[in-house]
Amino acid sequence: MNSETTKLTVRLPKRHVEFAKRYAKAHGLSVTEMIDRYLRRMQALERTAPSAELEAIMGLIPSNVDAEEEYRRHLREKHGR
Repeated sequence: MNSETTKLTVRLPKRHVEFAKRYAKAHGLSVTEMIDRYLRRMQALERTAPSAELEAIMGLIPSNVDAEEEYRRHLREKHGR
């Protein structure tokens, strides 16, 4: 963990807190370490570039097209509804 830390109070349902404590203990961690690892992973994922497959299809649907409505229309035509 980073040497500069600050205290944070988080309010969660009791069952979530109890689960976090059990999970951390079972994995030899403190709840603080567990949350720190989770947040670091989220940050790493945020910095990850999209896959080549995703890059290839990004932008294929024009911005003025309602993709959800087009999909619903496709399903109505396909299933005759």
